[in-house]
Amino acid sequence: MSPAPSTPSVHHRAAITWLAVYSMIMLVQVVAGPVLAPLPLPLRTLVLTAVVVPVVVYALVPNLLRVHARLRGNRR
Repeated sequence: MSPAPSTPSVHHRAAITWLAVYSMIMLVQVVAGPVLAPLPLPLRTLVLTAVVVPVVVYALVPNLLRVHARLRGNRR
């Protein structure tokens, strides 16, 4: 039985989180940008973060960490 893969370094986690956040911000702006454009900046930011943060925290980062662990496990 092989040992469980270790937790990624803080640098890997930061890169994975950045990738997820950047991707979601771009996606939301492409999809909802025209609808949100007339709103004042604080309201646009509120809507953007209300969509991006939960998706990143509950879906993207956990899945990206699993993929990272799988890829790291294949190197052994």
